Amino acid sequence: MKKYCLAAALSMACLAPTAQADTLLGLYLGVDGWQSDNSGSFAQDGNLQSFNFEDETFTSYYAALEHPVPLVPNIKLKYTELELNGSTILDDDRSFSFGGSDYVVGTQVGTVSDLSHVDYILYYEIFDNDLVSIDLGVNAKQFDGDIVVTGTSQDGGPNTTERVDFSGFVPLVYGRAEVGLPFTGLSVFFEGSLLAIDDSKVQDYQAGIAYALLDNLAIDLDVKAGYRSMTLELDDIDDIYTDLDASGPFAGIQIHF
Repeated sequence: MKKYCLAAALSMACLAPTAQADTLLGLYLGVDGWQSDNSGSFAQDGNLQSFNFEDETFTSYYAALEHPVPLVPNIKLKYTELELNGSTILDDDRSFSFGGSDYVVGTQVGTVSDLSHVDYILYYEIFDNDLVSIDLGVNAKQFDGDIVVTGTSQDGGPNTTERVDFSGFVPLVYGRAEVGLPFTGLSVFFEGSLLAIDDSKVQDYQAGIAYALLDNLAIDLDVKAGYRSMTLELDDIDDIYTDLDASGPFAGIQIHF
């Protein structure tokens, strides 16, 4: 998926003219580094098993193309790396089944859970000037990953490994707002996607501050930093159930042609 997003970004770059920024088409390319504190649980049957996940540093890439065509939404593609490593000692009062294996109570079980995903965002600029911008739209968050569990099973013995692949789309509402601080080169921003339907809840938001290192007619270059939080309460996405939280500070760079 990472290669796909980079290819998409290059394709969008080819579509953008060499004219001044914001004249006809606006192309945004960015990359963020995210130091995440992770926690939560997952299962195949709704009987969630908690794991002690390690803190990780993740990377996300994005490309957005804005245009002046009426009624046609702007588009943003974003890839987020989210591979969680963790382990747990199974409680004495419950068993854990995954991928067809029943893991022995009281033993240690490890996991590598890849929930990396792509956001396909369509949005409209509701308000946009030098001081305030507001975007609203929809987001389809696509998961195409796998969860690997290793431990002692009742039938396979020690080092039994089960891998379950899963994929699916989660629809969300999307919004972004940014307010510039006059004569400083600074701005504050909020961006987020949200879904809450029945037993599923997904929220992915970030808030922070950006500083314009370059701001001219040909190219804008911003550095930014802030806080990102993601909650993934997935209810039966391709037979996978999760209740995961990942949050922490991030920093990144954005180029605007």
